Amino acid sequence: MLGIYAQHAQTYLLVLMIGTTFFFALPIFIAPLAWARLMLWRIPQDTDLAVYFGRCLGAFILIVEFLMLRGATTVEATAYAFDVLFGVFGLMLAVHVYGAIRRIQPITETLEIGFWALLLLLNTWFYPAFPA
Repeated sequence: MLGIYAQHAQTYLLVLMIGTTFFFALPIFIAPLAWARLMLWRIPQDTDLAVYFGRCLGAFILIVEFLMLRGATTVEATAYAFDVLFGVFGLMLAVHVYGAIRRIQPITETLEIGFWALLLLLNTWFYPAFPA
């Protein structure tokens, strides 16, 4: 049964990406508490929401860790891992700058701005620009 619809793999990924972008990624990124209310979390009573978001974030960090491992051990996956890291580091930088400007995060999170900027710089320096 594995791959029974393989000829439609790219269409599946495109449809899945569009759906999850509009129903999960963008709402959680732009307005996490509004999304939580829509999903029937009771705000602010449901303090388990922070645990839920933390576990979700941890799950995605583990996926990125796996991509880095693949990139470190498989030449074909190296550039892709770096491309993903550009997205992660860039968005994390934006999230932390936004929080600093709005003054809605502790100083430890604001200090992370330098960390994410450094990772973007390192990602640029170490990007696998293989000769053509």
